[in-house]
Amino acid sequence: MAAATATLLLPARQHFAGQRLPEPLAGAIGRADRLPDGESGERAQLLRHFELLPRVWPVAALTRQRDAGDAAGAAWLRADPAYVRPDINGVRLLGIGEALRPTQADVDALLPALRPLFGDAGFPLDAPSPSRWYLRLPREAKLPMFAGPGDALGEDLFEHLPDGPDGRRWRALLSEAQVALHNHPRNAERATLGLPPVNSLWFWGAGVLPDQVRSPHARVRSDDVLLEALARNAGIDAGATGEGDVLVDYRALAGFDQALLDWIAGVGAGKIPRLVLDFADGARWQLTRAHRWRVWRRPAQHLRA
Repeated sequence: MAAATATLLLPARQHFAGQRLPEPLAGAIGRADRLPDGESGERAQLLRHFELLPRVWPVAALTRQRDAGDAAGAAWLRADPAYVRPDINGVRLLGIGEALRPTQADVDALLPALRPLFGDAGFPLDAPSPSRWYLRLPREAKLPMFAGPGDALGEDLFEHLPDGPDGRRWRALLSEAQVALHNHPRNAERATLGLPPVNSLWFWGAGVLPDQVRSPHARVRSDDVLLEALARNAGIDAGATGEGDVLVDYRALAGFDQALLDWIAGVGAGKIPRLVLDFADGARWQLTRAHRWRVWRRPAQHLRA
């Protein structure tokens, strides 16, 4: 038996708007059990499968441990490369991290211009990955709330900056970092390559490494850095083969492709005793082979609530 339970992480149902459900997916969902809805969003979806103790969401510490293995003993803050552009309504955040296709050459050119600024503030800056830059902070550092990329991308930058007395310092640091990056010659080089400038940073994901990360899954299949980091902290080797419950990441799925239909077929063939479809908007269905006998149920035509 390849898996006792297979759980597929899927994008929000709105992602499939206008797409007709293909067979056998339409029939399978029509006969499946609808599970209680969970909360929507990436954080809530992942927390349905990983328990963090204490119950926090320190993305920077989790990915830092995955990237460099040295997250223990400090607090961490992502300071990812970002692209902002002024428009009639303010300054819009148009790209963060991997979306900018940063390279090691960008890191080598841009970090020396930023390190004195953050070093003087007591926050060493480094980049073990070109798309993930980190600030190391004292473990007890008091930090404001920082908006995640998914909340701020495409919107006015100033609507998502940290506020209050604790946020003032970070707004000032961001402004100084933008000045250092604005006319940096490396951005002219990026322009000749058809790439957007790295003219800002995005602070997010603050926290310390959790004391414990647990998951009911024995295996995880994903190329997502955060999901891989959660799996590693839970003692799960992402991508490992074998038996036991498996969590499979299809959140980048463009449509109802054959890979998804193969999982449905596996349930019908008895190879997968239980299949859970977990959508990012919180909707969930459970499929088992026994559901094939529910012939009185009509196939689903869509994924609306």
